[in-house]
Amino acid sequence: MSDHEKAMRPEEITRLFVERANAGDVDGVAALYEEDAVLAYPPGEQTMGREAIRALWEKVLSSGAEFAPETPLPTLLSGDLALTSTPPKDGTGARAQVVRRQPDGSWLRVLDQPEFVTPTG
Repeated sequence: MSDHEKAMRPEEITRLFVERANAGDVDGVAALYEEDAVLAYPPGEQTMGREAIRALWEKVLSSGAEFAPETPLPTLLSGDLALTSTPPKDGTGARAQVVRRQPDGSWLRVLDQPEFVTPTG
């Protein structure tokens, strides 16, 4: 995974995700997550750990899913943690990620909430 470009700012992860996902680079997408990251997907479920996240994205990307670039909202930063978010173009409500600065200065996703949907009822 070391041959992939690293996100040196929290906001870069969104761009790198879209580029890698649209290229079908499952290993590159997985490289954006910490080893024990948690992805809130599929809706109503949690996928835990980089390997499980990789397997999930492999299934999603093999279905031909395409991702559009989204303009990041301002990042909230506190030491080595940051909250990144984007208003989605696909109408899913919102996207938010908690990312952590790594020892080399790069950033990886720790928590990923790709869809917020307004609860019904």
